[in-house]
Amino acid sequence: MKRILIADDHEAVRSGLRAVLEQRADWEVVAEATDGGKAVAAAIESRPHVAILDFSMPRMTGVEVARRIRDYPLQTEVLIFTVHNSGLIAQQAFEAGARAFLVKSDANKLLLAAVEALLLHRPFCTQSCVTEFDSGSRADGERHHELTAREQLVVKLVAEGYSNKGISAILDLSVKTTEAHRAAAMRKLEVNSTAGLVRYAIRAGLVEA
Repeated sequence: MKRILIADDHEAVRSGLRAVLEQRADWEVVAEATDGGKAVAAAIESRPHVAILDFSMPRMTGVEVARRIRDYPLQTEVLIFTVHNSGLIAQQAFEAGARAFLVKSDANKLLLAAVEALLLHRPFCTQSCVTEFDSGSRADGERHHELTAREQLVVKLVAEGYSNKGISAILDLSVKTTEAHRAAAMRKLEVNSTAGLVRYAIRAGLVEA
């Protein structure tokens, strides 16, 4: 069974999410939380495969909870769930370690797809979110060809959640060489964060959104 945590301060939202998620026979909502503090405690106790976190919760935002989950660390993929289609919130979410961002108005259509992506350790972000997140950037095609094949592969693995050490093991490289490829890609893409690499990887088709 795939274990899922839902954290939202509105009971109706939690009930709606549970009803949608438990359409899948092999998915189980193992914990619910009404605020950020309880969400962290529930994640530590239940160790879910996926945590769906409302951005606006009492005590801690969903982004702060995502950061706590990453810092423990737990093998939990995080989806930030919000009423705001905000590029700033999306950036904060990815910086904190979340790998999916979903606007609540899209939940009926896209929630199952978002959770499926996370269970496969893939990022998920709708096209409208990506547009907000990366408005004004240069075309992907132009930047895609600036990267070497090895740099593209490193960026892909970063977006899939691998650490520098993990990437080095997969590609049979030293950590120092992996770091150099990652730094070169960030310089060429003109990004300064992991979130920027994830954003690029989604838009360039290196990973499935």
